[in-house]
Amino acid sequence: MEIERKWLVKGWPQGLAPVKTFVMRQGYVTTRPTVRIRSEESEGKTDYILCFKGKASADGLAREEIEAPIDPALFARLEAFLQRPLIQKEQRRYRLEGGLVLEVNQVDAGQPGEFFYAEVEFDSEDAARAWQPGELAEYLSDEVTGAPGQSMAAYWCATRGDLADEYRVE
Repeated sequence: MEIERKWLVKGWPQGLAPVKTFVMRQGYVTTRPTVRIRSEESEGKTDYILCFKGKASADGLAREEIEAPIDPALFARLEAFLQRPLIQKEQRRYRLEGGLVLEVNQVDAGQPGEFFYAEVEFDSEDAARAWQPGELAEYLSDEVTGAPGQSMAAYWCATRGDLADEYRVE
């Protein structure tokens, strides 16, 4: 189960040092339901992941998520299958109080649709609802948790199109 809150942000947070940085590439086989591939490179190592995401709860906080590692050859075949450029992301992770992690992502740097967003994952929906950003309140002022059109899958459809649309029978 994935339980998270999400914000649109402006740039990287000031005054925090990242504990880990990733360079990611991701694409969507379909967005309903979500089936995604992603490569994650950090510290000279690259992981390849196939991910399935279920429908979000009414408030957008939680949904089933299944991630499985795949080999580089399968990732390459799936990337070719998509026939679209993958989304480019840089993700920096920052430690927060209580063992939480702030993940800040820069999406498609240098492209017209470039943007930043941040997420914090939680162990429970109650913890997610109760959490307050404290010193990060100004940085995390534009919360979009559960807002329509604010997912990476929606961004994929808006900028690359949904592959499933090409296979629909009318």
